[in-house]
Amino acid sequence: MALRIQWQILILGTMELPSTGKLLIAEPFLKDPNFMRTVILLCEHQEQGSFGFVLNRSFDTTLDQLVPDLSDLTLPVLYGGPVQTDTLHFLHQYPDEIPGSFKVTDDVYWGGDFNLAIEQIRKGKLDTGRIRFFIGYSGWTGGQLNDEIKEKSWLMTSSTSNIIFHRNLKEIWKESLKHLGGDYEIMINFPTDPQLN
Repeated sequence: MALRIQWQILILGTMELPSTGKLLIAEPFLKDPNFMRTVILLCEHQEQGSFGFVLNRSFDTTLDQLVPDLSDLTLPVLYGGPVQTDTLHFLHQYPDEIPGSFKVTDDVYWGGDFNLAIEQIRKGKLDTGRIRFFIGYSGWTGGQLNDEIKEKSWLMTSSTSNIIFHRNLKEIWKESLKHLGGDYEIMINFPTDPQLN
């Protein structure tokens, strides 16, 4: 219980409004299995709602298994979230090479011409370390995300391409807390259950 109290004291006064391009870091004791110890890149935040992608959950199927025409591309797919898990999305750093994409941060973009992206990957023109594929996404209705932040379910920080395209998914939650700096780094060692303290 002491860890829970310490956590709440730590985040008092940190209420910040969500915005496009921010990282949402799950608080250490969040029990929701969809979001436990996750980091989400918020791709859009408006009054009507918000959406983003979980950056640190692998999906058990590769791109070639999801899209039969891509049998030559055994690329990893991440679990973007529990909403519309029959949809495929991608983040990348190639706005000029992939037209139709939407800017999320200064150097990260969402979507665009999927077929052209695949063609460019096949030709070796895109570094697959700078593109991520997601099944489904994480979404909130109007006001829902703000409420969850008030309830202390999420911490927020600015995003960096190093975190978004981190090669080790297991390190993203910890690296995001380190990015916040200061006392937040102590949360890296919190157990998932405060009763274990």
